[in-house]
Amino acid sequence: MPKSDRPQSRRAALLEFAVLGLLHDGPLHGYELRKRLTTALGIFRALSYGSLYPALKHLVDSGWIHETTETSPRGTASSKRPRITYELTADGKEHFQDLVAASGPDAWDDDDFDVRFAFFSRTEAQVRLRILEGRRSRLEERLANVREASQARRERMDSYTLALQQHGEERAEREVRWLEELIVAERRAALDPGPAAYDEPTPDSSTRSTTTESTTTNNKE
Repeated sequence: MPKSDRPQSRRAALLEFAVLGLLHDGPLHGYELRKRLTTALGIFRALSYGSLYPALKHLVDSGWIHETTETSPRGTASSKRPRITYELTADGKEHFQDLVAASGPDAWDDDDFDVRFAFFSRTEAQVRLRILEGRRSRLEERLANVREASQARRERMDSYTLALQQHGEERAEREVRWLEELIVAERRAALDPGPAAYDEPTPDSSTRSTTTESTTTNNKE
């Protein structure tokens, strides 16, 4: 299998991982690929074609995707550039599976986690759980450090800096709670496989739903 040994930045590696993941569902042309990357994954919101096409070329050279040029039908005059469609190869599918099987500390970082989470449906359950637990530990450690630093500098902070600090703490706390819910769901799914593990409402949501229905019924009466 042809491969390139060029050094890559972490962002470039993430971009190629995301491209492989999107192409796993079927062939796409460059415009549609960029559209999906910029709308679905925040890290690539400002992705330019100048970054996308070198990544696609590297994937082609590595033998992980195949490109097909769509030509205009005979007798049709068109000034538009030929459209290129990209498709995952068998080697590309195998390489993508190797990537989603990784669950080391890199997968717990902010941007890495977001991209990895976007393809959790193609990730094995035990790998998903390790990544979620690792991400939770990373955030809990970060939150503890932020709180410690905040206590040490609180008297020297102005009101805006303090508000920003509190906002960061609250955001990290919300994500930790969200991760804990996902971890519980993953563990429940391991005991009782099936999508129902994620579809069951929480006790709070059930209570809210029942209360809402009761209020609606009373109002009608």
